[in-house]
Amino acid sequence: MALREFTKMHGIGNDFVVFDATREPLSLTADQARHIADRREGIGCDQILLLESPPSPEVDFGYRILNSDGSESGQCGNGARCIAVFARERGLSDSGSLKVRTISGDMRLQHLPDGDVRVDMGEPRYAPEQIPFLQASRKPRYHMVLDDDEGISFGAVSMGNPHAVIEVTDLRSAPVERLGQLLQERPEFPESVNVGFMQILNAQEIALRVYERGAGETRACGSGACAAVAVGVQQGKLAQSVKVSLPGGILQIDWQGEGHHLYMSGPATSVYSGKIAL
Repeated sequence: MALREFTKMHGIGNDFVVFDATREPLSLTADQARHIADRREGIGCDQILLLESPPSPEVDFGYRILNSDGSESGQCGNGARCIAVFARERGLSDSGSLKVRTISGDMRLQHLPDGDVRVDMGEPRYAPEQIPFLQASRKPRYHMVLDDDEGISFGAVSMGNPHAVIEVTDLRSAPVERLGQLLQERPEFPESVNVGFMQILNAQEIALRVYERGAGETRACGSGACAAVAVGVQQGKLAQSVKVSLPGGILQIDWQGEGHHLYMSGPATSVYSGKIAL
């Protein structure tokens, strides 16, 4: 087996194993991804990130995200910040701004003077066919009766991956795993869904927990923070600049509303590097 160098990183507790695939391409099977992500027999992480050579001259790098179950994701905001720091620390780029391409589209990453990274997450997409969410028309709030006859209300949006956002009054007692699994299994979400549980503290601050598809509850979800703010703004409950408190730390989300791109800012940290047999 060949040894492959990796770097363990995290963005406010959302942890990643990052590979440099720019010099030597790397293709991982689902079994290999699950082994890498295994916290007992592998390295352990929420997602695996691959920084690749640019697929076209318009971008600086390709960027792929594999979930801990081996499936591929189109978006990961915390991972994007880690990718920007990884490229700089590895000497792959000394630019203050990078453009990377995921399977969901291009992203602009900007290094800030305080060491944080600002990510252009694009425009939130609410049309059901863009999420995807099998509904006849777009609504600010949807209602669904689950298998146990329990009714729930939520907003839905795509941030490059599908999100459902449920507002709760007490985040600590929210049934994150139970409702997260139930919604992810619903046929109305043909590509499954990330489920956010949002407690609004005031118009400029929310607390959030996210049950991610392919990973379960994580300590932080960047695209989930963006989705929660996008839903809250759409419903007229949040301001254009919002601090999002997640179990792993705080993200800053800025969005001027529809027709504008949404921006996420926060830290990214390298933990250690090593080699793993693949």
